[in-house]
Amino acid sequence: MLLGSHLRRLREGQGITREKAGYSIRASESKISRMELGRVSFKARDVEDLLTLYGVTDDKERASLLSLAKEANVAGWWHSYSDVLPSWFPTYVGLEGAAHLIRAYEVQFVHGLLQTEAYAYAVVSRGMKEGGEADVERRVALRLERQKYLVSERAPQFHCVLDEAALRRPYGGREVMRGQLQHLIDISERPNVRLQVMPFGFGGHSGESGSFTVLSFAESDLSDVVYLEQLTSALYLDKREDVAQYERAMSQLQEDSPSPEESRDLLRGLLQLS
Repeated sequence: MLLGSHLRRLREGQGITREKAGYSIRASESKISRMELGRVSFKARDVEDLLTLYGVTDDKERASLLSLAKEANVAGWWHSYSDVLPSWFPTYVGLEGAAHLIRAYEVQFVHGLLQTEAYAYAVVSRGMKEGGEADVERRVALRLERQKYLVSERAPQFHCVLDEAALRRPYGGREVMRGQLQHLIDISERPNVRLQVMPFGFGGHSGESGSFTVLSFAESDLSDVVYLEQLTSALYLDKREDVAQYERAMSQLQEDSPSPEESRDLLRGLLQLS
């Protein structure tokens, strides 16, 4: 994404269309678009040809960008799980691991970064009815591996609003849900985690369109990305007007939900009732 952003800025600075850029590397306009969004791998020859087209002649700058292209093609740790993941999800895992701020609203179940192993197993088992036990365990292992980022030295800020429906839906049975509720209480105490619960009692709210995640990055060249998961695919939105609308919805959800402290009390109440 960082390399794609650099290439887009260089192209626009020279007033070159995507169509012309694509022609220069024997590719289509759509491939240039995917390259600039960081959605495809980069061939060194293509990057070299684009840099020449964009007038980049400084050896140091060319070497830096070519080095970035090499790094961009290195497979992330999560690619070893690609056999048990939907084709669209590895992209999200990569974005999640690069984000410095993750804002999410969840309706159906507890967010993956906050799930206990037992709860994750119950959720994954329900969603992979045709998968074998080994596949379920590998999908759960990936989820637990993702969670390490949340407690690492470079942990992102994680702001999550959980709809009360996610907490009332009993995945895995009573003991699993009790463990999950206690985990939410505990992890909500972490300084980088802001957890709020949108209660049933509030009524209609700005999350009416369903679950979504907004990913923000420390690099100023990278725009925020909204992730929307569907049954057979996912959408990654990065147009400023689209992102702005979801950011407004997230801000409103945070404003309308009880504070993190009040939400913790709500979680404790649910734990006592479970």
